[in-house]
Amino acid sequence: MSDGAPDPMDLLHPGLVHHVVNTLGWPRLRPLQEEAITPLTDGTDAVLIAPTAGGKTEAACFPLLSRMAQEKWDGTSVLYVCPLKALLNNLLPRLETYTSWLGRTAALWHGDVTHSRRKRILRERPDVLLTTPESLEAMLVSTNVDHRAFFSGLRAIVVDEVHAFAGDDRGWHLLAVLERLERVAGRPVQRVGLSATVGNPRELLTWLQGAKAEQRAARVVAPHLREKEPKLPPPGDVQLDYVGSLTNAATVIAALHRGEKRLVFCESRKEVEELGSALRAKGVTTFLSHASLSADERRRAEEAFAEARDCVIVSTSTLELGIDVGDLDRVVQIDAPSTVASFLQRLGRTGRRPGASRNCLFLATDDAGLLTAAALLLLWSGGWVEPVIAPPEPRHIAAQQMLALCLQEHRVGDRLWQDWWGGLGPFGPSAEPIMRHLVEEGFLDRDGELLFIGPEAEKRFGYRHFMDLTAVFTAAPEFTVLSGRTEIGTTDPALLTDEVIGPRRLLLAGRSWQVTYIDWSRRRCFVEPVEGGGRARWGGIGLTRTASYELTRSVREVLLGATPPVRVTRRAESALARVRDESAELVHRDGSIIMRGGHDTNVRWWTWAGHRTNATLAATLSSIADPLQRPTSTYIRLREDITPQEWRKTTAHAADHLCLPTVDPRALAGLKFNVALPPRLAEATLAARLADLKGAIASLREAVSFTTK
Repeated sequence: MSDGAPDPMDLLHPGLVHHVVNTLGWPRLRPLQEEAITPLTDGTDAVLIAPTAGGKTEAACFPLLSRMAQEKWDGTSVLYVCPLKALLNNLLPRLETYTSWLGRTAALWHGDVTHSRRKRILRERPDVLLTTPESLEAMLVSTNVDHRAFFSGLRAIVVDEVHAFAGDDRGWHLLAVLERLERVAGRPVQRVGLSATVGNPRELLTWLQGAKAEQRAARVVAPHLREKEPKLPPPGDVQLDYVGSLTNAATVIAALHRGEKRLVFCESRKEVEELGSALRAKGVTTFLSHASLSADERRRAEEAFAEARDCVIVSTSTLELGIDVGDLDRVVQIDAPSTVASFLQRLGRTGRRPGASRNCLFLATDDAGLLTAAALLLLWSGGWVEPVIAPPEPRHIAAQQMLALCLQEHRVGDRLWQDWWGGLGPFGPSAEPIMRHLVEEGFLDRDGELLFIGPEAEKRFGYRHFMDLTAVFTAAPEFTVLSGRTEIGTTDPALLTDEVIGPRRLLLAGRSWQVTYIDWSRRRCFVEPVEGGGRARWGGIGLTRTASYELTRSVREVLLGATPPVRVTRRAESALARVRDESAELVHRDGSIIMRGGHDTNVRWWTWAGHRTNATLAATLSSIADPLQRPTSTYIRLREDITPQEWRKTTAHAADHLCLPTVDPRALAGLKFNVALPPRLAEATLAARLADLKGAIASLREAVSFTTK
């Protein structure tokens, strides 16, 4: 702050400033927190960007609580929305403390909150409500909630981890619910997003503002992004090692960093279970966290880990976000996350003690993991972070929102329903065909000019008061695993139906269990603990997360000799040299390669362009592409008789006539509410999401060399 400039702290409520200085013991606020005061007290929409543990919650809440007190807001005036219930649970004590300083209250509302507690919240409205978008939707459609009275005082909403919402369909759902809430409240609601570093902060803020973005004041607050040089951890604090297997990874983790608290990230629940079991077998105090463990099991593990010292917690991305697991010494990454943004979140879990630096040890279990880790670190070291882009054409969410609105209002005018979303793109005139389909198929009924819930919606989504209508993801059916009356978690039903020799054993929560009884009708499986022999497995429904164009291109750079500026162990250097030698003929600095021959008779175009780009290219070049292939991230197969002349003729103008990838009808199962769409629109939605048009154009315009092996 320059001499003579007004102090932003003067805009905060004096009682709050007193507690910041005397209760928290903070002589001053952090730069982000100071810079957020003026725009937020002015009512400006904002995105606050800082690394993990950067003080974003306080940066948002201190100005809003000050406004609440100074402007005498009444009732539930601030919503604090998070993507995870565990994150909300973790934040509640802090928000209760901050609100109490000003004689205000905060409360929690999500699926695990008891009925009696909810009744009390409805009776004694808290000033700040911590919740999820799904719970907000449930409140709007519930017959037990007078949503117009409850949200009548709404003034502001804080969206924590806003980048996590914006990148998938939960973001579209959140935006649509916010537009409906503004209409219920009868006033514009200030929108404040909290985010880790992203590649397109201004676009993220515009997205968060929704339908009337052009009419609302907006500000990105990100002091650390204005630094001239990116601050990388000191050399050696980010390391890349090659261990060759998950078993070897367990050996390395058990031997290194004894006496320290370590958080290990894996990219699948199966890996979490297998690594956790292997670490325990080596005598390492180990805890586990992933989505198929029961809430109680995860909470017990996270609490025990937070209080322990010499221990390891193995997790999927469930611990990537800002849940507090105590003072970490080290982060270990098995292979690599799928994005630089995820790595930044994980790196930010360490280095929170004064004098400590952020650190991460990558342990590659195979060649693909090594290349991906090196490529990701190369992108990160150059300061690149993925832009957050909302999935295109969310027609299924539009269908869900129309049904939810009719539940909320009971009767909706057939020419007025669009007004509820204020012109928000996917929920405006382009959704008319979806509305007609909902009426034609009986999801909605019509009485004159009024629309209401129809019999098909009751049949498809009416279970437990339409609870299934409030969640936008399709979850794979799993069996609940119980030891006595204690819920351990859930497992893939395939593990209960596969043929086995001898007793059937599962691996869950890092322990082996023997199945004693299966209740098929209630989807429950009873187990008892045993020593070893358990298996872990989970399936998946929907789109597979695969490497992007940028990450795959970075893999090519690694194969061409680029090495990230981190500590690379001798094992990793040796493995990289071997992989580069084995792949030398597949990469070329001046373009891509079409290779005929090798270990089979296939002709492969080595694009190094990512799965979605290659799927787009295969569809666009259908006359010369192998029709039976499944495109990979690195190549597509061409016809065996392709000639350079035919290639040039076919691709000459292909960049101007791109085609969307073909959709397997079975893949529609992963698009929730697809049954409420005309089949052609459901397929078009999925095809748009499988495509990368920009990457396809770049690949087609790149020089191509034909080689024969």
